[in-house]
Amino acid sequence: MVIARIAVALAGVYLILATFGSAVRTVVLPRGRSPRITRNVFVVMRRLFRLRIGPRPTYERTDSVLAPYAPVSLITLVFVWLAIVFVGYAAAYWGSGRSVTDSIVLSGSSLTTLGFERPDALGWFLVVLSEAAVGLVIVALLITYLPSIYAAFSRREAMVASLETRAGVPPSAEALVIRVWAIEWLDKVQDFWPAWEAWFIDLQETHTTFPSLAFFRSPQPEQSWVTTAGAMLDTASFMASTIDRPRDPAAELLLRSGYIALRRIAGVLIPRATFPSDPRPTDPISIARAEYDEAVDRLAAAGVPLVDDRDLAWKAFNGWRVNYDAVLLGLARVTDAPYAPWISDRSVLTVRPR
Repeated sequence: MVIARIAVALAGVYLILATFGSAVRTVVLPRGRSPRITRNVFVVMRRLFRLRIGPRPTYERTDSVLAPYAPVSLITLVFVWLAIVFVGYAAAYWGSGRSVTDSIVLSGSSLTTLGFERPDALGWFLVVLSEAAVGLVIVALLITYLPSIYAAFSRREAMVASLETRAGVPPSAEALVIRVWAIEWLDKVQDFWPAWEAWFIDLQETHTTFPSLAFFRSPQPEQSWVTTAGAMLDTASFMASTIDRPRDPAAELLLRSGYIALRRIAGVLIPRATFPSDPRPTDPISIARAEYDEAVDRLAAAGVPLVDDRDLAWKAFNGWRVNYDAVLLGLARVTDAPYAPWISDRSVLTVRPR
């Protein structure tokens, strides 16, 4: 019996340390890797929300059901942390010789800081204080965590909303190019790139530090950070390959910052999926040549100046798109992004968040 109590007490200590470590790594440590407890909570919550969605939902129902998924999962995560700490300390108290009932009451009293039960020995009194401190720290971490998440969310969504003015809903590179040409702004399109490059850099930093942020859905059901990213990258790819204008290094830097950001985010959200890290320019992409030609024909009909050699333009477009094609579709799938041409309309990967 003594050996069993010692084993249970040690297991309780392990639970306490693992939970506190999970909370610190989730909220404080800026590393793009979710601890096991955090990851499991989000996976389980995702499955529960999926059950509520049903087998053949419309996008409207999917968006409506998943809208509270990320916030509810975060709140649930805090309760899971507290519950594990409660069990861990109760196990430690039982291991010291207390009854099961006394251990549960003492742990609950300490964790909630109600103080209706307290030990007489100084050593165990200090243990009780540590449990109260752990509970307070976990709650305090959440209080500091949420403002950071919503600040990053606000920055992200400001740029997402701004794209509607230029690229319509759903956003597309074709619509953006035609619009800037129609308002005689094609020669100033390079003014777009610095702000969007900064957006991708911020996206990478926030969505790898706070992976749950990727599942916070846009206020408007038809908008998404994934489709916005895809539309901007496709626009830059068109500008770098198909539109007849001087070479624009800023557009190429935007493309590089964009596909690096998406790869880093995908590495956190869907680590079991494999995406090409250094694809060749000639590797196939999800866009068929016929689809590209149809889009280019529409650009030509709108009067947009195009390069003369369409075969060469297609090869250049393919060479840029291949860098982000697979990872973009994977993120569209895993975040249940709304419909957008060349993005979520072909996100056939079966990966799920881990």
